[in-house]
Amino acid sequence: MEHKPSFWGGLESPGGPGPMARALSTRSGLLDTKIMDTEYLLSMDPAAILLVPVVVVVTAVVIFLHSLVLKFLSTATVRNKVVVITDALTGLGKECAKLFHEGGARVILCGKTWEKLEGFADNLTSAADPKLTFPPKLVLVDFGDMNSMPDVIAETMECYGCVDVLILNSSLKVKAPVQSTSLKMDKLVMDNNYFGPITVAKGFLPSMMSRRTGHVILVNSIQGKLAMPFRATYAASKHAVQAFFDCLRAEVQEYGISVSTVNHTFIISPPPGEKTKKSIWSIFSKQKVMGITPAEAANEILKILNSKKREVVMAHSLPKMAIYARSLFPNVFFAVMAAGVNNAAGVNNIAALADSEEL
Repeated sequence: MEHKPSFWGGLESPGGPGPMARALSTRSGLLDTKIMDTEYLLSMDPAAILLVPVVVVVTAVVIFLHSLVLKFLSTATVRNKVVVITDALTGLGKECAKLFHEGGARVILCGKTWEKLEGFADNLTSAADPKLTFPPKLVLVDFGDMNSMPDVIAETMECYGCVDVLILNSSLKVKAPVQSTSLKMDKLVMDNNYFGPITVAKGFLPSMMSRRTGHVILVNSIQGKLAMPFRATYAASKHAVQAFFDCLRAEVQEYGISVSTVNHTFIISPPPGEKTKKSIWSIFSKQKVMGITPAEAANEILKILNSKKREVVMAHSLPKMAIYARSLFPNVFFAVMAAGVNNAAGVNNIAALADSEEL
């Protein structure tokens, strides 16, 4: 059979049209599909078309209102409660103090510098309604001086005679290779990150146990669960204090005392003058960053008082995956850490990440 040149620019084969014909046929089919989709949308009820954005908006409103209700319930939980905040002059300490003070708690602020404590307390008092709040009490606390701890505990107890909520927020960082870290530095870090917090907790426990109520919240680093190179002393102190309060939780449960730990990644602070605005749309447009803001951490601590959660890990997916990898695939995790140290670029990356760890 003779094959003739087709009109479509190809040969008409016995089995069907040429390539160009098939291409145009496919394009025609797609055009027909688009026309049908357009006709289908035009034939739809306008109410059905508007239903999708309405559902999105309603969902956002429900989530936003739910967060406001939880915050209100948490705030009501702390009203008239005696709340002790150690290292209240840090970014997180200030956010906690502001949140609890505005919620009507009897706040006791602890810090190393009296002048700064007084200035911060004045700011809290001037910014709040004196009819709904209590003037903050101030106590000088320096975990580097362990000999002063008995006086600190006695002075704190004299403020109101009891402690309902203890927020242990103090922390001291050090970054250096193991062989370059002196024993003096090791002891200083352990005093601030381990011995100081547990000494304060022990000092308030008898009162809490006799009253059969109280809540101890340890603000700890994610390095209490995950150790990084060049942070051996810091990670050791965080692991130690984590283990202590995990044990304490079980021991004091029968007395009605709650113990919670918050393991977070590094704290990030917004630029000076920039205020964090929370709106309905922020639920969908919030930027994902590796760290957390002081306000986010403070709000989570407030929620913990109401929910009584024993442990909260405030981290995004990558740090959480590292924690699971450490438990499930330890050899892989160790190999990755060692590879990072052996590589010069890896050392710089690890050091930069360590610098941004919790304040």
